[in-house]
Amino acid sequence: MGRAFAFLLILLGAQLVASTFKICAFNIRSFGKAKAANRKVMGGLVQILSRCDISAVQEVRDSKGSAIRTLLKELNRYDPSHRYSCLESKRLGRGSYKEQNVFIYRMDLVSVTDWCQFGEEDSSPFEAFSRGPFAARFHSPITAVSDFVLLLHHASPREAVRELDLLFGVCMELVQRWKTQNLMVLGDLNAAGAYIPASAWAGIRLRSHLDFHWLIGDQVDTTVSHRTCCAYDRIIVHGDELLGAVVVRSAKPFNFTHALGLSEEEALKISDHYPVEVNLRLALKAQREL
Repeated sequence: MGRAFAFLLILLGAQLVASTFKICAFNIRSFGKAKAANRKVMGGLVQILSRCDISAVQEVRDSKGSAIRTLLKELNRYDPSHRYSCLESKRLGRGSYKEQNVFIYRMDLVSVTDWCQFGEEDSSPFEAFSRGPFAARFHSPITAVSDFVLLLHHASPREAVRELDLLFGVCMELVQRWKTQNLMVLGDLNAAGAYIPASAWAGIRLRSHLDFHWLIGDQVDTTVSHRTCCAYDRIIVHGDELLGAVVVRSAKPFNFTHALGLSEEEALKISDHYPVEVNLRLALKAQREL
């Protein structure tokens, strides 16, 4: 009886997941050749990322790109029901330290129609970012909102207040450039703890402007370590249409420590951040076809 009931719960859970479109942002922490060569780490990563239709990945640190190619290969092997592809930013950073932002997506369900890299070649104020934000415009025939923009950013901890405010200008630029209100800001924004003093929030336009809706609350913990409790990683939605397409209360961290049955030490080998995720409703036609 117990096993049968558990099996029914698994089936029900799979059906609920299939009835939505999942987007996540995940700082994998120094993802490069060493992690790509670690079978246990890669096994955990593919289980985490294969839950999502679009994964906005940060801290890719591999100048030759082999780590992402390995990750895509393993994802496609692990989940043959979909075909995974990726869109990579430039290598970002002012000094010798460089990292990339990468969108990994199911190309059978969603496509990239345009993209934009901010920061390095733009005029002020966007050149002020330590690592320029990366934006992609997506089209999906199955989601309630078929066209939307994802703006992925990994904020510099020391400049988090200034960069969060600058993101407001980036969003307004994208709204004008692509003639859309449907925009989601996501990533490790270092938007918590000592990086954002309480007195600073009122001056951050991305926070104070009424058109932006922060889906990951300030009291949420997006960190793996038991010694920290901070909402560094965020999902912020602009546009009433896109906000209306969000499944209520679906925005949250994914605690892969518990989900994969890992110790804290094992989980930290994957990352010190949990991915934050949100679900979009499917279009009525897509719901009927399930």
